[in-house]
Amino acid sequence: MMSSWMLTADLLLLVSLCISAGGEQMTWRPQSCSLGCIRQGSTECEYCRITANDVQLSPKINYTSPFGGCVPWPCHTFLGQETPELCLHYVEAPRNIHIEFEADQDPTYDAITVSWNPSQYGIAFLRGFQITLQALGGSQILCQLFLLSNNLSLTPAHAQRVYFSDPFTHLSLDTKYVVTVMALPVPERWHQFYQKKEFFTRTCPEKNGLEECKKDWYPKYVEVHQDNQDILVTFNLAPENFKIRHYFSSCFGGGLRNYTNIEPDFTLNKTHHTYRLHNLRAGTNYTCEIAADIVDAVRKTFVIVVNYKSGEPSTPNVTEQSSLIILFSMGILLTVIGAVIFTVVYKKRLKKAVKTKMRPDIIEQYYDKKLEEAQCVLLDRNTPPPRLLICYSSNDGPAHIKVVLQLAAFLQKHMATEVHLDLWESLSIMEEGIMGWHCRRMSECDFVLVICSRGLLQNQKTQCEDEDQDPVENTTLTTVALIGQEMCRAKALGQDLSKYMAAIFEYSEESDIPAVLSLASRYTLTKDLHLLFSHLHGVPLHKPGVSLQVENISESGYSKLPAGAALQLAIQEAKAQISEEQNEEK
Repeated sequence: MMSSWMLTADLLLLVSLCISAGGEQMTWRPQSCSLGCIRQGSTECEYCRITANDVQLSPKINYTSPFGGCVPWPCHTFLGQETPELCLHYVEAPRNIHIEFEADQDPTYDAITVSWNPSQYGIAFLRGFQITLQALGGSQILCQLFLLSNNLSLTPAHAQRVYFSDPFTHLSLDTKYVVTVMALPVPERWHQFYQKKEFFTRTCPEKNGLEECKKDWYPKYVEVHQDNQDILVTFNLAPENFKIRHYFSSCFGGGLRNYTNIEPDFTLNKTHHTYRLHNLRAGTNYTCEIAADIVDAVRKTFVIVVNYKSGEPSTPNVTEQSSLIILFSMGILLTVIGAVIFTVVYKKRLKKAVKTKMRPDIIEQYYDKKLEEAQCVLLDRNTPPPRLLICYSSNDGPAHIKVVLQLAAFLQKHMATEVHLDLWESLSIMEEGIMGWHCRRMSECDFVLVICSRGLLQNQKTQCEDEDQDPVENTTLTTVALIGQEMCRAKALGQDLSKYMAAIFEYSEESDIPAVLSLASRYTLTKDLHLLFSHLHGVPLHKPGVSLQVENISESGYSKLPAGAALQLAIQEAKAQISEEQNEEK
């Protein structure tokens, strides 16, 4: 009995110690305070959001780089001036990152708040956090900096605290983002000091409801009735604020497709409409789709079974049976003859066929399914997408950088390619150094694409004269020189040169391609998008009896896609800017 009382007392003591160690508050949200308050150690400034105006940025960091101010700020710029020893310790990466969606008045954008727990390792030296939010495939980068009071003493028990960021607003809907939470101070040896998490923002229907999203709307109510040999279909119309005046229906069955344009009469009914399908075959099952007649509209699928008329025989008469037997016999004979011919032709062509490895989803998306002759393709479900490193010059200005960004996004989203771009991997570059990152990516990637421009050629010519050149630009020139040396070595050894490519946009000239890249495959974008696709996936555009139909990846078709339209607009803006600069030079 005595031992059980002692055990109970020990448990109560342990619980009380945990409660006292954890403190009264387990969730911490940012306070509105200044950097001066943090340094003074006031109790009112235990966890504060610090803006760029409060921080004296180090002149050693190049904040004109594409990464902006989202690199980890040196500890001494905001804490180490009075007490330098605070910046000499190591703090491990935070853990348990969570994303919480917030209410946003603007229906076209989303908002989130990030929460996390600090690590217990090195927590006594923890001075704050930096949060970075980046849209994958885009240039949007957002940062928030949070600092802890100088007099705040943390123990491993405080690792259970949950810290929150301020809301990140104005985020694009249905977009993939990556959030990175870094512990401060950032150590000299970059190892396990940050944790990241990928997530998608909500779609428009998830955030606002389907009735508020024109692009994502589709008829939810579909009712089918048969009127003699015709089919009557009733469906719900889109909300009036969408201003959708036309719809379409497409039915496929019995080897035929039936297409119907629908124009409702809103004076009769503003919520529902009924249309009639003619000339459907009795006894045939049809798969139908209905949607608003707008670009990229979501389609509602339903099935129609056309029954025979009352009194109409569902089986053929004797004459029809005789005809069917004759047709059936002839069909069998023709099938046998066709099989023999096909076997002979197939054996002859099999010897010359070139088997190509390619992802199944690429085959399904890009090959024309209506070809009369089968293509010899070896499907490999384990084959990853090709990895592509893009190198470019930032000397042509922000308009040219924007074009490169939009091209990378288009290649990754619509050309089944894993793109590596320095603008998307700022943390890795800060960890490895920009030259180390380029060397590693050159070694790992299957292909390297150099975007040649006027600025790249000019920098190459003036590299020896200008010793104070931008280090990022020097890295690009060094990378181009390494590519040239590698191609010469491969050429001398008789090895494959297809890994390296050079490309120009329509506002550049072929003379802008440096001489060291003379052995590389050359493309003019966006005119040669289909050729670039063929190069990346090793798929010939033409073979005997087979033609590769690359949907929406052509000079005239790519702009039909949202990412393609953004690329086209960026090219037009860059072309206008470069033309204006050339006129000023004259």
